Amino acid sequence: MGDVLGSIWWLLVSLGVLVTFHEFGHYWVARRCGVDVLRFSVGFGKPLWSRFDRHGTEFAIAAIPLGGYVKFLDEREGEVPVDRQAHAFNRQDVWRRIAIVAAGPAANLLLCVALLWAMFMVGRQDYAAVVGQAGGVAAAAGFQPGDRLRTVDGRRIETWSEAAMALAAPALDRRDIEVQVEDAAGEALVRTLRLSQLPPALDERRIPEQAGFTWRFMQAPARIDAVAADGSAAGVLLPGDLVLAVDGNRVDAAGQVAPLVQALGEQGGTGMIEVERDGERLALELAPRRSSDPQRAGRWELGIALARPQAPAYDAVQRHGPLAAVPMALRETGRLASDSLGMMGRMLTGQASAQNVSGPITIARAANASAQRGVDWFLYFLALLSLSLAIINLLPIPILDGGHLLYYLIELVKGSPLSERTMAAGQYVGLALLAGLMGLAFYNDILGLVPR
Repeated sequence: MGDVLGSIWWLLVSLGVLVTFHEFGHYWVARRCGVDVLRFSVGFGKPLWSRFDRHGTEFAIAAIPLGGYVKFLDEREGEVPVDRQAHAFNRQDVWRRIAIVAAGPAANLLLCVALLWAMFMVGRQDYAAVVGQAGGVAAAAGFQPGDRLRTVDGRRIETWSEAAMALAAPALDRRDIEVQVEDAAGEALVRTLRLSQLPPALDERRIPEQAGFTWRFMQAPARIDAVAADGSAAGVLLPGDLVLAVDGNRVDAAGQVAPLVQALGEQGGTGMIEVERDGERLALELAPRRSSDPQRAGRWELGIALARPQAPAYDAVQRHGPLAAVPMALRETGRLASDSLGMMGRMLTGQASAQNVSGPITIARAANASAQRGVDWFLYFLALLSLSLAIINLLPIPILDGGHLLYYLIELVKGSPLSERTMAAGQYVGLALLAGLMGLAFYNDILGLVPR
């Protein structure tokens, strides 16, 4: 229940901030252009709170907090006194109308830059892009434990999050790329990662893992938590022992132990289990036994339980001073915009799954998760959401800001506004497209809640 309430709260906070900035963009430019603003509403439906300012604008917070709007004085929506007609939105020239409509997405874009600037000032904590284990196409490319990724497909990399984002596009395109690394000895190398060899069925949420990368921070140490009294390790291994090797095979993480024990059991006989105990390295002889648990029939085991992994401490921080953070924020905004537009294009062509379309449930869960990670990650989440709102609103779909801008561009070309009938038909088309998009988003949300 705590996660549910937290998700709802952080969703409301996120939408409140982003919608307020978006609508303020429309409001501010409209006021500069001399257009009367009748209402500035955060949310839809019946107002829960409202007040009027000295200009006659009603500021309201409404009951349905999934958006907002600014209502202008407009002769198409009601009678306008003669002395106020010059301040009606429909009486403005096309360039002013373009400026007013474009101001909402522009406000979200500026907010994205500001949030990223604040994030870099605070310092975003993350994990270094260091390889823990390599398999699949990563192993075939020569990646070794301890390799630190420096660039991926020409993009500079500092953290594993950046590496995952940089790998996404070429993986979806099945395109081979060059990766610059610094190996464990500090030598700079270039490895060719053949993403063209990835399997056709690709889980887009786990691209680095499907390419064979296990990052160093994901590797929990193989420390023994308990020893079964009837297991082969009883009286030999002790709780607190750190497993270093199984039958001569080095162990760097807890996940390696079970496969190595299984291999030892299948070859038969005993093997040396090397552990660290009280600062000393010990080599102890053990023979695995078949599991007595019917659900684990055929499995070879030592009778040990490894300690549950704990989240390791962050080992990379992206922090910059006030001036240095400005170009970093601009560069990150451009990179996120490029990635978002690229993903949208791939969904349209079928290269990426429509499951990438997220609805309010997924957004709420992401908002709560980022808030739990700290203010740096919540600022990053808000920036990404603000940028997404700007991009979506610029889509040339009637009813969205981009649809209105499309109308005005056509007006510039033909020299006169579109007919009311044409614009009304466009509104119906826009409603249908939005309803379909929202339906897909909710379907993906619900699908994400179903255990697999």
